[in-house]
Amino acid sequence: MDRENVSATLTVAVPAARVFAVLADPKTHSAIDGTGWVQKAADPAPLTEVGQIFRMDMYHPNHPDGDYQVANQVEVLDPPRAIGWLTGQEKDDGHLEFGGWTWRYDLVPRGPSETEVTLTYDWSAVPQFIREYLQFPPFGPEHLTNSLHHLAELAAPTSRAGTADG
Repeated sequence: MDRENVSATLTVAVPAARVFAVLADPKTHSAIDGTGWVQKAADPAPLTEVGQIFRMDMYHPNHPDGDYQVANQVEVLDPPRAIGWLTGQEKDDGHLEFGGWTWRYDLVPRGPSETEVTLTYDWSAVPQFIREYLQFPPFGPEHLTNSLHHLAELAAPTSRAGTADG
């Protein structure tokens, strides 16, 4: 495979600002995830600036510990058009190391109540030593589409996600 990214696009019946608000809330990320690996936000504060770090508790049966945590750094924050982050981990000394893969959502309004959402997973910056023990992409092609459908459900006007009660 020559491509070093995969993407999926879905048009949702939700305004771009609402979709962006759901994506900027780490507490919704486990519900958006199409793999089931994202468990919960360890840093639940909304994403508000480039460079911000937010951690997520994860689970993967093939991970040496099963349960683990990733540290993400916001790389793109352009409300309500784009949001994206690098994924890595925090070492015991507090130093952050990023693996070279990114998640990015691009939002294109298609009228007052519709948004075209493209989710891209890019591993083009992953160094060779990581590629020797991790396969890219580490999930099947349905993952991105599943994630976009979950996002659409969460962002729907009838959803309680992101409300004080939900």
